[in-house]
Amino acid sequence: MMMVPLTARGLVLGVATFLRDGDRPAFDAADLALAGDLAAHAAVCIDNARLYHREHDVALTLKRSMLPSLPKPPAGIEIAHCYRPASDVHEVGGDWFDVATLAPGKGALVIGDVMGHGIQAAAIMGQMRTTVRAFTHLDLPPDQLLHHLDDALQELDSPLLATCLYGICDCTVCRCWLGRAGHPPPALVTPDGSARLLDLPTGAPLGIGGIRFTTTEVVLDPGSIVVFYTDGLIEARGIDLDERLDELIRLLSGAHNDLNQLCDTLMDHFAPSPAEDDITILAARIGIPTGATDSAEPPPRRSCASPVRPPDPARSGRGSDEGRQRNRQL
Repeated sequence: MMMVPLTARGLVLGVATFLRDGDRPAFDAADLALAGDLAAHAAVCIDNARLYHREHDVALTLKRSMLPSLPKPPAGIEIAHCYRPASDVHEVGGDWFDVATLAPGKGALVIGDVMGHGIQAAAIMGQMRTTVRAFTHLDLPPDQLLHHLDDALQELDSPLLATCLYGICDCTVCRCWLGRAGHPPPALVTPDGSARLLDLPTGAPLGIGGIRFTTTEVVLDPGSIVVFYTDGLIEARGIDLDERLDELIRLLSGAHNDLNQLCDTLMDHFAPSPAEDDITILAARIGIPTGATDSAEPPPRRSCASPVRPPDPARSGRGSDEGRQRNRQL
């Protein structure tokens, strides 16, 4: 019998035991040396697996702590979201999303994906979400926000490329303004149940620099659903991307009263097990808040100065007669 410790980085992880019955020759020095080499290699593999699993858990915990748990949309916009991390076999990616209120009935939706995996991707993801949240409150058009975010991403100590889809939805006028930086196109489901991909300029991933982004305005019917997602939902080995997008549109077609159920349906249908990449879905139903107008025309811009009303001829004439009468009485 030989008992060889499994040692890595000064720690004993276990013991390997080798046995021979009495009919075979006893172990010699060569067998002991071979057993030592096998135990050393096994210990390194076990230690690497433990370190990888620990890093995976740390990255997942870090990422979940930075994602909004209960995002609060503005009145008139209903949202649902779903996030599934990569399995233990694969490293956690840099998927993220956020929802912010800009004004009554007006909100910002954003989804992104930092290229890479592990703790570094999760940390960059957290910085991107914080930066976008700060820019969001400036109420910038999508193209300007993506431009500033591109500059901010290049200034990081460990810059990485990232994709992003940013949208401003205003249910008081039933319109969305969308900007895309290398991210998969969003999908639109109209109230009659028809679904399609929105044709937006692709743009380039953030972090490259010198890229111009475009804002696209989309007119929506009240009750339309806009679906954002990351590439983990539609990319699969051995399957053409167009086929996956066609399948996505097929599943989105029809009536969807429950957005959470819609997200679960997409996740269960597309997400493989084990998942090779993070998958994030953000769905928003754009409606009309109470007291808002159904007009599709945007409200007129109001100046900070008080407007000067034109004189009313009827009031001016009546005011002049009354003034002359008071003067005669005085």
